[in-house]
Amino acid sequence: MLRLELVKLSKRYLSVKANEDVDLRVQAGEIHAVLGENGAGKSTMMKMIYGAVRPDSGEIRWNGQAVTIRNPQEARALGISMVFQHFSLFDTLSAAENVWLGLDKSLTLAEVAQRMTKVEQEYGLEVDPQRPVHTLSVGERQRVEIVRALMTNPKLLILDEPTSVLTPQAVDRLFVTLRKLAAQGTSILYISHKLDEIRALCHHCTVLRAGKVTGEVDPRHESNASLSRLMIGAEPPQLKHQQARLGDVVLDVHDLTLAKADHFGMNLEAIRFEVRAGEILGIAGVSGNGQQELMAALSGEDPRAPAGSIQLFGKDISRHSPRRRRKEGLHFVPEERLGRGAVPTLSLAANTLLTRTGAVSRSGWVRTSEVTALAQQLIRRFNVKAGGPDAAAKSLSGGNLQKFIVGREIDANPKLLIVSQPTWGVDVGAAAQIRGELLALRDQGCALLVVSEELDELFEICDRMVVIAQGRVSPSVATSQATVETIGEWMSGLWARGPHPNPVPEGEGAGLLPLPPGERAGVRAAVGSAAGDHHAQA
Repeated sequence: MLRLELVKLSKRYLSVKANEDVDLRVQAGEIHAVLGENGAGKSTMMKMIYGAVRPDSGEIRWNGQAVTIRNPQEARALGISMVFQHFSLFDTLSAAENVWLGLDKSLTLAEVAQRMTKVEQEYGLEVDPQRPVHTLSVGERQRVEIVRALMTNPKLLILDEPTSVLTPQAVDRLFVTLRKLAAQGTSILYISHKLDEIRALCHHCTVLRAGKVTGEVDPRHESNASLSRLMIGAEPPQLKHQQARLGDVVLDVHDLTLAKADHFGMNLEAIRFEVRAGEILGIAGVSGNGQQELMAALSGEDPRAPAGSIQLFGKDISRHSPRRRRKEGLHFVPEERLGRGAVPTLSLAANTLLTRTGAVSRSGWVRTSEVTALAQQLIRRFNVKAGGPDAAAKSLSGGNLQKFIVGREIDANPKLLIVSQPTWGVDVGAAAQIRGELLALRDQGCALLVVSEELDELFEICDRMVVIAQGRVSPSVATSQATVETIGEWMSGLWARGPHPNPVPEGEGAGLLPLPPGERAGVRAAVGSAAGDHHAQA
């Protein structure tokens, strides 16, 4: 049975054709991937199906009948649910209240919270229904969005980058859920830049390039290389990861203990690690285990760090403001693109002024020509697809905005760059470019601290890794000596405690201690096929 059909669907924004004569057919019970580079028109097409955007021309057919979907409420009435890449949650409301807004109001808020708990337990998408959204990490917010969509019992579920900040264990559980839904007749439209996921999960794949359909394939019979060629016209460049040439200690975090700022936060307990010039240290961990609190302390957003606990080149910066830390060479890329990394309604040029103030005179006057020139330079250097320096940040696709924000901080020639979720929701070509830029910055002698829930990314670019769990940080391990299984176990907080009988210098595999057999067995199942897949690929 044909569930959804798009016929010659088109949408234009001023001079940009977001979609042009798009045709798409999705069968009942089919998991259908939509693949394309950032800015190819995938999200616009999904928003038209969901009623968030009105098409300029073309037709949408639902169960064989032509329909006009004027808003998301009408889409939900038909049985269409969507999980957005950029979340549509109200920060001041609780997770349960956000879910309640999209459901039948015959249910009480207490009943919604109870149903959320059942769905979360069934699908392994843990989140506290009572927590205010503004206290949730990106990964936890994504879980709320997925739970909200699942609770509507959709006939068509649209997922836009649903696994971008989920751990391998959570991804495996989500895939079990999606396969179960498909077996029950639910159609799934799945947008992802993770080619391995598409090949493992999806039955069919439609490829978009520059707003047009350029091909349809069965991804199960394709390779990552062939899908890349269909999507971007070439295979992504191979990264050149040279041996690190370590310099002096740039960042030294010593016994950083910090009480949570709100009831729903995470206490930081005796955090200790260091980052040297010319290396990349990665921080892995399940979302909500203290990453937000650690990043706030390191960036200066939270000024409560104990004196002496954060040192830059041996100088105590624990109480320095973010602006002062930038002057001392510390630059920071937050995990949230819109709202923290960039102001949605401001132009790209104006957004450079958030962290780059070279064009501002001492008296406060802004030299607009210099601001525009900087934005144009960043657009050109980092291959950002945008309508120019005057384009609003919110008009860019997620991946292109990420390239601009990361590029803005790299271009500042930092001595220490802290990046949170560097390639969240970014296509394979753009991800390779961002990772390549981070490695090039490292080779120039910069120290980098990268927080990511993409284990493949950390294994690809990092020289050493630590894991954060329950507000504590594990010993460091050289990436060459680590495995997905080890990191997965540590993400459960199960690294050996106590001093190493034969201490290993920082950066040479320190802390690789065997876990007790009972603890190791208890987490093997959670790590699951992620470790096996990694070893198979190796």
